[in-house]
Amino acid sequence: MTNFKTETSIENISVSVYENQISASIYVAQRIAAIITHKQSLGQHAVLGLATGNTPILVYKELVRLHREEGLSFQNVITFNLDEYFPMQSTDANSYVTFMHTHLFNHIDIPSKNIHIPNGMLPIDGIAGFCDTYEQRIASLGGLDLQLLGIGLTGHIGFNEPGSTFESTTRLVTLNSLTREVAVDDFNGLENVPTHAITMGVSTIAQAKEILLLAWSQKKASIIQQALQNPISAEVPATYLQQLSNVEFVLDKEAASLLQMISC
Repeated sequence: MTNFKTETSIENISVSVYENQISASIYVAQRIAAIITHKQSLGQHAVLGLATGNTPILVYKELVRLHREEGLSFQNVITFNLDEYFPMQSTDANSYVTFMHTHLFNHIDIPSKNIHIPNGMLPIDGIAGFCDTYEQRIASLGGLDLQLLGIGLTGHIGFNEPGSTFESTTRLVTLNSLTREVAVDDFNGLENVPTHAITMGVSTIAQAKEILLLAWSQKKASIIQQALQNPISAEVPATYLQQLSNVEFVLDKEAASLLQMISC
């Protein structure tokens, strides 16, 4: 395994590059497990912001292994997912409710009452109130101890698409055409891909005590370079992370291959 962490030309951003996504995912799972066990030792909840998509699947697999083989308990864990398609039935194969239960929740001992995922079947006039409550629940717990992120080809974090402001909070958003095109295979045609989603906002994410952004493969190399080394811009929302001191980018060597300050 190749692992090194170095400062890029962007102040405050820490970057860890691994030989492959397996070793990177194990590292991330260990970081999450350390927070959970530390909070357990204090008799406190660990409040985690979780992501979906292909990127964190191996992280969740390792967390399940830690639970099954090493006794890691999730009894004290409270989770808030980043986003959900809208409209979307929770039982749909493409819902993030289904994703999270398939890859993590069905295999660990987390209490069901501790799981929070945006509701994709709200009436339109109920969305604003739901989003306000989502924010209030996170704040009432003292904020997120850790937020896990992927990054979209548009530079979105959560579903904060180009044009999102740093001050944005949990809300209904319109999905970028590129984001929808990436999901075509999952939905068997562009016409079946939802046009909207409910997402945590940039400011919601930014208030987490720790933020880990994960990216694997050559197809993410260009957007990772932009996120880390382009000027901060609403056109690439991930660049907002440059302003924060609590962020680590966890990459495989392919995703890091275009970064000027790192030799892979």
